[in-house]
Amino acid sequence: MRQPYLLLLILCVAPVRFSLTDPIDNIAGFIRQGNIHELSALFAPNVEIALLGEENVYSKVQAELILDKFFTQNKPKSVKMLHRINSNPNYLFGVLIVDTDKGMFRIACTLKQVDGSIKLIEMRIETEIVK
Repeated sequence: MRQPYLLLLILCVAPVRFSLTDPIDNIAGFIRQGNIHELSALFAPNVEIALLGEENVYSKVQAELILDKFFTQNKPKSVKMLHRINSNPNYLFGVLIVDTDKGMFRIACTLKQVDGSIKLIEMRIETEIVK
């Protein structure tokens, strides 16, 4: 008698469990695809971007344009997760190593709870020094 209820519970909970994705994984996937428009859906209204030593705060639209230009000029070939902090549900941090057709870059992403959802508030892109 318990088995049908257990099976029903698993079938009801499984789609919810598997539909939840980590925002840092989403960012890595969007960068891998070069899909900056989808990435921009995760942006906070203002995003701090440090791009190869030049740092500024941009609106969501400006940030999308800047990153689209960068990734058009540096087409991603692969993305590797280097580090992730997701122990606090209101604050996430991830570091990605992105191999592009023009070299390797280290991208640090900071996400924070904004108006009830996790939003990208900072992205730092630096040249990766390969040892």
